[in-house]
Amino acid sequence: MKNLYILGACGSIGTQTLDIVRNNPHDFKVIGMSVGSNLELAKKLILEFEPEIVCFRKEEHIFPLTYEAKIVYGDAGLIEVAKFSRYKDEWLVNALVGVAGLEPTVRAIEAKKNIALANKETLVVGGDLINDLIAKYQVKLLPIDSEHSAILQCLAGEQHHEVKKLIITASGGSFRNLSREELANVTVADALRHPNWSMGSKITIDSATMMNKGFEVIEAHYLFNVDYANITTVLHYESIVHSLVEYNDGSIKAVLGVSDMHIPIAYALYYPNHHSLNAEPLNLIDLQLNFKELSLKRYPCLAYAYQALTKGGLYLAVLNAANEAAVYLFLKEKISFLEIEHIIDREINKDIYERNYVPSLEERLKISKEVYDDILLEYGVRI
Repeated sequence: MKNLYILGACGSIGTQTLDIVRNNPHDFKVIGMSVGSNLELAKKLILEFEPEIVCFRKEEHIFPLTYEAKIVYGDAGLIEVAKFSRYKDEWLVNALVGVAGLEPTVRAIEAKKNIALANKETLVVGGDLINDLIAKYQVKLLPIDSEHSAILQCLAGEQHHEVKKLIITASGGSFRNLSREELANVTVADALRHPNWSMGSKITIDSATMMNKGFEVIEAHYLFNVDYANITTVLHYESIVHSLVEYNDGSIKAVLGVSDMHIPIAYALYYPNHHSLNAEPLNLIDLQLNFKELSLKRYPCLAYAYQALTKGGLYLAVLNAANEAAVYLFLKEKISFLEIEHIIDREINKDIYERNYVPSLEERLKISKEVYDDILLEYGVRI
């Protein structure tokens, strides 16, 4: 039995993870959980799974439980959940959004937990640190993203030196059929209508700007030890092919499937096995697959990700913090959609940050907070 700690239990990934736990009670037990501001859902999940440690987002969210459990809250509470350890075969499912997910991953690894990772920022901001810790503590880290799950499956049984290229597919997001000129007046409501997936608001905006795909390139670099020059992206509107791997002989392996996040979540939790799910089967009859070039001119946020990778040092933290702040401002209707790009471009082209060295966790978190706070204050948003 795997003992699970789920950060972000009320979110899209968290609730789908709990679906799998609910349907496989002999395989999993929920030991820890963090919940968000949806208190009605939080109460339902806590009472159903009765975790031994519960983290609320804010102190005022705490409500009395009908059973005995350790209650914590805030970012410090996330760390306590990550460090809490009483059992064998413990797994942290990190489904948090934002750089707040980085330190809990670090502390969970130090507590010798295995990681099922949906928090992109863990690897975007701290990929090199995370890889060092995984090697030091001899734990596993498995991706939950559909794209990286597909790559993981394509690499199974293959030799690393025979890999020529990783190819990550992109749906194109909410505005894939709009020109650059048409993006000037799009609204938050427009941006949140993703054509293929039902996701949280932040990742849906990242999908529309294609920063999401830039983050996935960075993640793939650290997950699979492939040079970022050999990681590319391609537009694939149907979201049927989740990613591909090209080998030296010209052959390409791909993973196809319906748009259902239960599949990559279950693959991470049952790895390397494909556990039975009640997922909708993919109908191959009359299936049409289309692929197009993903233009860096049309989607400059993807180019910014490669630029930050090239600079190294603190620039990956700066990239993420600028994006988090810009997306927050857009969701609050403080800036236009295209201003997201302008804010990120400005920050990563500043020559005031250290590059080409390995910053500490503390340095990465410090610069992340400074950049985020400064951008919000510039637009009149008090922290």
